[in-house]
Amino acid sequence: MNASADASCALAPPHQRFRAGPDELRGRVVAVTGAGDGIGRAVALAAAAHGAQLVLIGRGVRKLEQVHASIAALAGPEASIAPLDLDQAVARDYDQLAHALRERYGRLDGLVHNAALLGALAPIEHYDVPTWCRVMHVNLTAAFALTQVLLPVLHASTDASIIFTSSGVARRPRAYWGAYAVSKAGTEALAALLAQELESSGARVNVLNPGPVRTRMRAQAFPAEDPRTLPAPDEVVGPYLWLLSGASRGVTGQSLDCQAGR
Repeated sequence: MNASADASCALAPPHQRFRAGPDELRGRVVAVTGAGDGIGRAVALAAAAHGAQLVLIGRGVRKLEQVHASIAALAGPEASIAPLDLDQAVARDYDQLAHALRERYGRLDGLVHNAALLGALAPIEHYDVPTWCRVMHVNLTAAFALTQVLLPVLHASTDASIIFTSSGVARRPRAYWGAYAVSKAGTEALAALLAQELESSGARVNVLNPGPVRTRMRAQAFPAEDPRTLPAPDEVVGPYLWLLSGASRGVTGQSLDCQAGR
């Protein structure tokens, strides 16, 4: 690494230059939504590799089983699979998940919200209303409902960390991004007010914007883009591990970028 690169690294904020130790998350119980694919999968695998017990939440059981098998190959703590279709789940489904977590672990130390729908890229004038409602529900309302039902097990932790995944279009809205942009802006607001409400409890709440990443959703939004120009999901997990670890204890109410300049 040359001198300019060294200087650039030194100037990077803590969450971007963080390198987790082998047992950084040992003893922590972490739930990840959208754990079967993309960034959610990468975060789950990375957290498990650093010692966390994972609760894999998603709608595709087969994909969750594949992630579970990959975690088992690490010979670390056994992961749990928690199928939950955020598009179709009702109150009973959320309650059952919370009960299962409480019975098995007694607490939850980390909750990573990653599941999301892109919806349509279309002008508001022509945006399909059912699609709008579905995107808003999965990206925002379901994240609110899941957080609310899991707060009792999060409060049982001495250092609970809740992470919401956002997007650059939440802060700088762009034409045609419709419900996705609005839902992510709502996510930022939800996280900000929740951070204030939970500050006295010790639970911390933060937002991460991964930036452009080589995922299925990115390809859907930018079909002509060369994916080889983008970082892979496992290249942006460092800030997630930082927020899940004790290294970020006391950090709350922040909206951070995984990649410099994004």
